Amino acid sequence: MLAEIKGLNEECGIFGVWNHPDAAQVTYYGLHSLQHRGQEGTGIVTTDGEAQHIHKGLGLVTEVFGQDVLKNLKGQGAIGHVRYSTAGGGGYANVQPLHFRSAKGGLALAHNGNLVNANALKHQLEAQGSIFQSTSDTEVLAHLIKRSGFQRLEDQVKNALSMLKGAFAFLIMTETELMVAQDPNGLRPLSIGRLGDGYVFASETCAFDVVGATFERDVEPGEMLIVNKDGIRSERFSTGTKRAMCSMEYIYFSRPDSNIDGVNVHTARKNLGKALAFEAPIDADVVTGVPDSSISSAIGYAEASGIPYELGMIKNRYVGRTFIQPSQELREQGVKMKLSPVRGVVEGKRVVMVDDSIVRGTTSRRIVQMLREAGATEVHVRISSPPIKNPCFYGIDTSSTEELIASTKSVEEIREIIGADSLAFLSPEGMVKGIGRPFDDENRGQCLACFTGTYPTEIYPDTMHPYEKV
Repeated sequence: MLAEIKGLNEECGIFGVWNHPDAAQVTYYGLHSLQHRGQEGTGIVTTDGEAQHIHKGLGLVTEVFGQDVLKNLKGQGAIGHVRYSTAGGGGYANVQPLHFRSAKGGLALAHNGNLVNANALKHQLEAQGSIFQSTSDTEVLAHLIKRSGFQRLEDQVKNALSMLKGAFAFLIMTETELMVAQDPNGLRPLSIGRLGDGYVFASETCAFDVVGATFERDVEPGEMLIVNKDGIRSERFSTGTKRAMCSMEYIYFSRPDSNIDGVNVHTARKNLGKALAFEAPIDADVVTGVPDSSISSAIGYAEASGIPYELGMIKNRYVGRTFIQPSQELREQGVKMKLSPVRGVVEGKRVVMVDDSIVRGTTSRRIVQMLREAGATEVHVRISSPPIKNPCFYGIDTSSTEELIASTKSVEEIREIIGADSLAFLSPEGMVKGIGRPFDDENRGQCLACFTGTYPTEIYPDTMHPYEKV
């Protein structure tokens, strides 16, 4: 993906395993399959039943974990995390899982999502004497757990979870048990699998395929699972659930081989492309997609339109991460380093360029320019999602309206800025139908907030400041 360049970044991915003799090794492979969800930092915490062992660092999974490190992470239970940090919000202290020690033992937390009431809770906890060691909102949960008046940890966690607002998929591990929780709206994906006599949990089902696990089911909104030596059981910490799965999981973030809430991502994207061809047809010679997340949609557009699909752009998979910085000059240079047009495919042709989204517009403008330089006579841009007009507060790095070109520009104005011969976005209705999830006004089968401005939870005035997203 071009996430780092485009300015659209998922915050993290989580993976957990319980009752497996090689828990750390399994978690390593699970995190490797989720690497697309975060490339800035990663960590693993294991438990051998008596003590917890931790290793984390900045970098990719393969950079942080060698075989010597994994051998020292003893135990049959583990949780792991991959993370993307926003500009200025990185650092070792925010790399997860977060780990806490107390007189009653260790507590490890891994979180995918973003808490919209984190600031309010932090101010309240600080007034009561809490001292925070990171700028991650994940740390709020640990303080809420420890300040709970309940005796049993299970009740402490349920009470703490009930106080959180926003998007969260949590893995919470002590020396002797693992707890798994999903927010009442189910905004972030989280699935359960079986591996031999043990259980695995992951942000995406593609991780199960990599480690040889069998998919069981998705964690339900408002559900908390407790896994220990007695097996697994389900509890509820919230009954007021209204499912609102993030639409961008299907459009952009998840791997095509993952199934999110029963819907295959590749199939959903292909259907989005077909819907786009129906809504925005054009006379052209060739259809191409922007690697990698838009390939499925481009294939769908080509099939529905009858225009041949061709590999019009090649992605350079060996570009390092260090050159990517939050400045327009380097961002545009990054596009040139990561993508190359195939002159033999596009030269002298009217090209339909299918992409999944437009955020700032700089990436789209550079790609259109590259296709023209390679000899394309016309470049028609088709976007397999509606215009992103509103910031996301649930764990995607679009935290301000100023970053979003569609928030202030019309479709025609965006077309002029990116230099395309024509531009069309998929309608919200076409997107919902293409993805194929259950959807109604009362239950809101998926979150459309970044497109429509209707958020499934309350949004607090200080949601994004001064604390960083997880």
